[in-house]
Amino acid sequence: MYDVIIIGGGIIGAATAHALCRYQLKTLLIEREADIAVGATKANSGILHAGYDCHPSTLKADLNVKGLAMYPKLCKELDIPYRANGSLVISTSKGGHEGLNELYKRGKINGVSDMELLTAEETLALEPNLTTNITGALRAKTAGIISPYEACIAFAENAATNGVEFLLETSVTGLATNKDGSFTVHTQTHFQANNLLHTKVIINAAGIESATIHNHVHSKKEAINPQRGQYYLLDNTQRDLVKHTIFQLPTNLGKGVLVVPTTDDNILIGPTAEPPENSNATETTLQGLQEVLEKTNQILKHVPIHDRITAFAGIRAKHVSKDFIIEESTPGFINAMGIDSPGLTAAPAIAEKIAGLVTIRLQPAINHGHKPTRMGIKRFRQLSLSQQEDIIKQNAAYGRIVCRCETITEAEIIDAINRPIGAKNLHALKRRTRAQMGRCQGGFCLTKLIDILSRELNIPETAITLDGVGSELCFTTDFP
Repeated sequence: MYDVIIIGGGIIGAATAHALCRYQLKTLLIEREADIAVGATKANSGILHAGYDCHPSTLKADLNVKGLAMYPKLCKELDIPYRANGSLVISTSKGGHEGLNELYKRGKINGVSDMELLTAEETLALEPNLTTNITGALRAKTAGIISPYEACIAFAENAATNGVEFLLETSVTGLATNKDGSFTVHTQTHFQANNLLHTKVIINAAGIESATIHNHVHSKKEAINPQRGQYYLLDNTQRDLVKHTIFQLPTNLGKGVLVVPTTDDNILIGPTAEPPENSNATETTLQGLQEVLEKTNQILKHVPIHDRITAFAGIRAKHVSKDFIIEESTPGFINAMGIDSPGLTAAPAIAEKIAGLVTIRLQPAINHGHKPTRMGIKRFRQLSLSQQEDIIKQNAAYGRIVCRCETITEAEIIDAINRPIGAKNLHALKRRTRAQMGRCQGGFCLTKLIDILSRELNIPETAITLDGVGSELCFTTDFP
């Protein structure tokens, strides 16, 4: 019997586990994939939104601003890459001033600070690579960027250190409400069907599958409308293309195609907003990538598409209400549905709201042995030359470069494998170390990574996979 079972290992599930580990609770997180952070969390823009876009009096507006305010302290405690780079919403038409003023007013109502309306000249002085068709911009200095999958991993590692259990490669196939108000959770792994778990509280953080989980125990059915977003990733040679996160004026489909720096000095352009063929259709398409390029050409004087290194797509879980659904929908069953943008920004505040519902129901004692901090993997490439020399003397594995594009050492790979919820496949290593994320996309380091995984996990090289048992990966070669 568990006190709490969290279904879903994305940013919301991991942040909730992190919030609950402060209490004396027997908590389990279940994730159907072979690693955490593999759904929408790994394939989004990595933006911490200021909060001016959300309609006032919605959960999105409230939790966006609250979540953003929580990140600086969390990133320091958990060693998460983060940068407060600010954002610009640009207008390229005379009528755009009205839209910018509306966003400014909305931001004021939502409690967003440090906003200003800029002229075209002021905007181009900040970002000279923007198109000269600009008529003005809204600047929000509190907006930032973060590595979304590294944030998820940090939340999860700290939760695991503080006693939360993680069960990966496990699907929830059914739920039943018991006479005493507890729940029986039916699960299935790749090797065994119909395993039974029992819990007092269920937290539904299953993202694109959250409606399916909800519908197991509710007569009133819910639905999630998946929306696919496609992106290009540019090489870090283009790191000076923009400094701010650049938005176009938003539409009913979302915040539109944007240009955003990453915490690793790459540049992201995208996403599209389109209905996918199915909820797992994360393939890129020629049509989608052409749309990204065409719309980015409306923002920048020149799009250095020759410096693209990859393209990818993610699926957003949109709810018909256009707001977050965070509620105890039946006693002991807590929904977190429809967590699309700004879900990453709001994640810590969403987790606190969920934790509040759990503590009201279970009245747990405080975990006085709770450890609030977590140290990330030591990044060799970020050390000074003298620091690199010293660390190699302490551990010779830091002197063996495995990934040349990103300067990742064997010691970092070994650390990633042996940490709490350690990497067990190639993409898990990528998310934790950036090996395979550089210009060659793994062309140089792949065989070395397989060798290290095999050695550290004590399994045959033939058992090493990209994403886990039965996983597949679709590449695109149709770059426009």
